[in-house]
Amino acid sequence: MKKFYYLINIQFIGFRYSGWQKQTNAKTVQEMVDKTFHFIFDHDQFKTLGAGRTDAKVSANQFALELFVRDEQDPAKLLADLNTNLPADIRALDVTEVDESFKIINDPKIKEYQYIFTYGEKIHPFSAPLMVNFSDSLDINLMKEGAKLFEGRHNFKSYCFRPNPAGEFDRSVELCEIVENDLYTASFFPKESWILQVHGKGFMRQQIRLMVGALVRLGRGEITLEDISDSLISGETAKEAIGFVAPSSGLILNKVHFE
Repeated sequence: MKKFYYLINIQFIGFRYSGWQKQTNAKTVQEMVDKTFHFIFDHDQFKTLGAGRTDAKVSANQFALELFVRDEQDPAKLLADLNTNLPADIRALDVTEVDESFKIINDPKIKEYQYIFTYGEKIHPFSAPLMVNFSDSLDINLMKEGAKLFEGRHNFKSYCFRPNPAGEFDRSVELCEIVENDLYTASFFPKESWILQVHGKGFMRQQIRLMVGALVRLGRGEITLEDISDSLISGETAKEAIGFVAPSSGLILNKVHFE
């Protein structure tokens, strides 16, 4: 049977989902997307494959998926049908036909992530799906210094959830910086918030959340810049505190670039 292949970019708020990938007894973004395709096509002769996984409650400005389907589709019509039938917290951005040689998992790509956070008094509950509030005071300038230490190629074993002893932990981070948040605004957001921006080719499970956790510990004065540097050289946590996993709801997959 001939198959047709489509690259589809979507965006979603992940707060009520257990990540992208289908799971037993859990609501996921892929499950909702597949249900929508089933309704549109009125058959199950299709398959979807994402460009990666996301943790529960993680959102995306642009998440890439590939659709394999038995019937040729009109990209413009398929885009319209998706946005008519997807739930309100998922939107399709574009649909592009690709050929069989395109491999969404194996093709080289750069991913851009953002982590939105603030600190201090408890914030408005409406902010919860996109922003994490750390109650303790944070030294943002010191955290900015710490973020730059992650740039370059390092051993990120200390920033991998349950690392396999035989695993490969060297990763390259092209950009890691903390900037003031002027991208996401709302009347109920706090006056000040920040974004950790991270760009790279490959990230391990919970790597960015562990990086955020280390920076928060740094901002609290619990670890030092030297501790972070040492953890990247040795691949072993210099202090247990470096293993703090930041909440997932502040994390956004901002963009996926295919090379």
